[in-house]
Amino acid sequence: MGTFKGKIAAQLWTVRSLLGDEKGLASTLGSLKSIGYDAVELIGLGAIPPASARRILDDSGLAACSAHADSQLILSDPGSVATMLHALGCGSVAYPYPRNQDVSTPEGVQKLCGQLSSAASVFRSEGISFSYHNHGIELQRLGEKTALQMIMEQTDPRLVGMELDTYWLQAGGVDPAAWIQRCKGRAALLHVKDYRVNAEGKPLFAEIGEGNLDWEKILSAAGKAGTRWLIVEQDDHWAGGDPVASLRTSRKYLSGK
Repeated sequence: MGTFKGKIAAQLWTVRSLLGDEKGLASTLGSLKSIGYDAVELIGLGAIPPASARRILDDSGLAACSAHADSQLILSDPGSVATMLHALGCGSVAYPYPRNQDVSTPEGVQKLCGQLSSAASVFRSEGISFSYHNHGIELQRLGEKTALQMIMEQTDPRLVGMELDTYWLQAGGVDPAAWIQRCKGRAALLHVKDYRVNAEGKPLFAEIGEGNLDWEKILSAAGKAGTRWLIVEQDDHWAGGDPVASLRTSRKYLSGK
């Protein structure tokens, strides 16, 4: 498998159980650096102050390529989110999930798109890039289009990027590579995790290369779409129950070693 030409980050949601305090954050970031990650996408820092998190990041030698922030806060007070991001030294944020939003009707999606656009304008004024991160729920069809298609069409690509997720695209019944190509020019960030099924046919998360996704096709599409960061995330089902080992397996596969 050919190597990806961009950079590779780890999503801290994968190791959320290890981030209870500053010591845990420092130790975990040190492990990720030794594995070969270039950066992390921030989430789940809890009570760790942004200034302390930034110091620990700097000491680890890892950048913060992006962050996930509270969905409701992004929409209701994007200025406060921008202040936090500046303190963290992070210039990119993603809307992680449409919590308390109606994405089951065209009217609900239209309302959400208006809120996303308003928040995106604030982030643009603060020099922060903004993206929408999908799960499977946005792949429900609302007439002839999915909610995710509507979000793409009803937001300005200059203001709202698309942080697609390979697992959730597959879980939603669409071709991940085709959707990445569809988002060419607004897919700078891409969540990557594999998709497998157990003996009962239940879908499970998997390390990159340990599931059924076509990574040659996906990575080729990412390159053509202008993706700058592959962000490795595995929510659960880690081999051996070890999230750090899971991230090591995925990083090794993506490095082509």
